[in-house]
Amino acid sequence: MCSPSSTRLNLDGNPIKPITICIIGAGGFIGSHLCEKLMLQTPHKVLALDVYSDKLKHLLEPDTLPWNNRIDYHSLNIKNDSRLEGLIKIADLVINLAAICTPADYNTRPLDTIYSNFVDAIPVVYGKTIGSFLSKDSPLRHDPAYYMLKEDESPCIFGPIEKQRWSYACAKQLIERLIYGEGDEKGLEFTIVRPFNWIDPRMDFIPGVDGPSEGVPRVLACFSNNLLRGEPLKLVDGGESQRTFLYIKDAIEAVLLMIENPARANGKIFNVGNPNNEVTVRELAEMMIKVYSKVSGDQPLETPTIDVSSKEFYGEGYDDSDKRIPDMTIINKQLGWNPKTSLEDLLESTLTYQHKTYAEAIKKVIAQTIAS
Repeated sequence: MCSPSSTRLNLDGNPIKPITICIIGAGGFIGSHLCEKLMLQTPHKVLALDVYSDKLKHLLEPDTLPWNNRIDYHSLNIKNDSRLEGLIKIADLVINLAAICTPADYNTRPLDTIYSNFVDAIPVVYGKTIGSFLSKDSPLRHDPAYYMLKEDESPCIFGPIEKQRWSYACAKQLIERLIYGEGDEKGLEFTIVRPFNWIDPRMDFIPGVDGPSEGVPRVLACFSNNLLRGEPLKLVDGGESQRTFLYIKDAIEAVLLMIENPARANGKIFNVGNPNNEVTVRELAEMMIKVYSKVSGDQPLETPTIDVSSKEFYGEGYDDSDKRIPDMTIINKQLGWNPKTSLEDLLESTLTYQHKTYAEAIKKVIAQTIAS
């Protein structure tokens, strides 16, 4: 653990001065990991803002924790709480992580998604790539260059308006342009982060245990829920979409580098992902089935996966992102950052945690359902 009095140097060899950081959405998946990192390894002070603090409890209690006077939790809803402006004013840096970020919600709550992500959220753009518009028999369709997303070159492409899933991406794109315009015209100092599937055991919820029974979390938690319940994993439209996955602790290392090296990060847009951890959703399911059998001792089902349509799983208006590969040139050049954790190692640690944390609770929920 870092001592507040120890001298730490940034990438240019300059002493890192303690600052006050206001984190909006501190109680969420990314925010809680970032707060943890800041408390354990830096002398910075955090103003932690969120409606919920469940994921911050280990940092807030008891009062004897050595960093207790460096984290100040405020329970508030930023949409209607007058305290927000005052807390921002006393901070040296504001990190905005508030957003609706579950794909099922983009489809069923498009207006909430637009309002929340345009007004509140950290800028993140998920869109289609040039490659997705090439005909299936085009030889260029297999060229990685047409699926590479570069922060300062790639065009922003969305699906049609009737595919309401793209309300999320559109809102994110608008807020990026607003922030960039504020920087260009009014001198706003900013850094924009584009996360590519940051994952970890604490991401999302297990339906019916620590989240709503009818809720639909993101893919990792969906698959974990199926495995814990002994159910086939549902592959939306055959699980053909491709994703890259990044361990949250690797991601937080990148964010800390941005915080402590503002001269290198100001005015930049950074992809933060792991191109080496690219798989189809079907391949991810197959890996998780294998790993979960190892950590739990349970044999896989005879039919471990089933295909479902996106309409059946998400409802009308859903459209999926295609193969997307984050270009890592800028963040490597500016901050010297590269991801470290392989997908295999990440899945083993995640599913070990999920089994240890939820297996017994799931059994009780199933038993209660049968009894009723």
